[in-house]
Amino acid sequence: MKKWNRLLIGMGAVLTAWSCMAADKPNIVLFFVDDLGWSDVGYRNPDFESPNIDRLSRDGLNFEQAYIATPTCSPSRGTLLTGKHPARLKMVRHISNNPKSVVFVKDEDGVERTHLLKTDPAQFPSANWLNLDAPTYPEILRKQGYTTLHVGKWHLGYGEEHASRQYGYDREIGTVYAPRNNYYPADYQTTIKPRESDELYRTDMLTDGAVEFIETHDKDQPFLMSFCYYAVHSPHAGRKDLVKHFEERGFSGGYAHYLAMLTSVDQSIGRVRGALKKQGLEKNTIIIFLSDQGGIFENKPFHGGKMVDTLYEGGARVPFIFYWPGVTEAGAANNSLVQSTDLFPTILEMIGEDATKFAPLDGVSLLSTIRNNSELERGEPLFGYRAYEDLYASVREGDWKLLAYRSGIVKLYNIPNDIGEKNDLAASNPEKVQELTTKLMAWEKEMGVEKYSGVQ
Repeated sequence: MKKWNRLLIGMGAVLTAWSCMAADKPNIVLFFVDDLGWSDVGYRNPDFESPNIDRLSRDGLNFEQAYIATPTCSPSRGTLLTGKHPARLKMVRHISNNPKSVVFVKDEDGVERTHLLKTDPAQFPSANWLNLDAPTYPEILRKQGYTTLHVGKWHLGYGEEHASRQYGYDREIGTVYAPRNNYYPADYQTTIKPRESDELYRTDMLTDGAVEFIETHDKDQPFLMSFCYYAVHSPHAGRKDLVKHFEERGFSGGYAHYLAMLTSVDQSIGRVRGALKKQGLEKNTIIIFLSDQGGIFENKPFHGGKMVDTLYEGGARVPFIFYWPGVTEAGAANNSLVQSTDLFPTILEMIGEDATKFAPLDGVSLLSTIRNNSELERGEPLFGYRAYEDLYASVREGDWKLLAYRSGIVKLYNIPNDIGEKNDLAASNPEKVQELTTKLMAWEKEMGVEKYSGVQ
């Protein structure tokens, strides 16, 4: 009996310590929008109607020069979770199961861990799932007492063995690789029961589940919610009432649907923030908003986008808002060069975890920058990398940006003076080209991808 008493007392002490540890942690809500261009929000472009995102921008800190390390679906998500550059993860393209465009490669043990893209000039074997051994921030937060929820798009591996639950999430809502349409019923894997109407819009359906989670969650336990929208990715099919609204404003075709899809995302964000406020959680909830790459439509004032010249500003630079009630300066703009690799160490440092335990990492913590709205001194350039076409790498350091092609071409732009990247200055600045090329070569060797280089 004494033995059991001691055991119960010990368990009680552990639970009490865990409860105290969890109670002082902020909730974290990450809104990750698919294929949303930097300027495709109401506060930057009057075509768009996004009052809730606009309000979040006014409430939070806006990083004006935020980049995705590999602006593509799967790599962008893998980097957020791990803090490791997609080149290090060897996930430099989206995960595909389309035999018309990819060839699956069997390892010596017969397992198809990678694939080749038929049109990729480098024939880089890219991963078919995120490495299960890579520590993820939901996994780490869960050990710190967090409940972790993934909502929406996953795209980091097929099958139960590579579902979000294998990477640190307690629950998932509405995950599926690539839905064929935006209305229920569709090819969902979901725990949400649809309403009686079969016209339920997917974004609204996911939001129903997110709001229900907030309303029923134990307020004494912190939570992480990763809300990864399928919107505004194609197929461009907006909610019917919103499409009608934008058509009445004079827009048509796919663009009207795109505008409607962003407004549905905006309404979703408003509903989630409203649920947080109703439950008294808004003052202890950090909200992060960003996109996985630039949009498919015109990305003014930049050049490039989702389908063409993706490592140019139009494809690689994304909106990024960080709102921490009582900490961030409302409506502040920060011009530091930041990247998606920075999110992992930032989140860990926010909750008091030592990110260096999970090295090697390719980002830096933004905590001090967020607290003080100060300029971040990185020490190293930002590297972009993809394996689709001739253009494969970028180096951004200070005002300068180098673009490298597999064929050996290099281009150089001064971004503050040439935001549209129209004037290639490589010929007139050979020293800068050599400097940035040398840094790219060293980085490629560190990542273990030098054999696919266009500049080595």
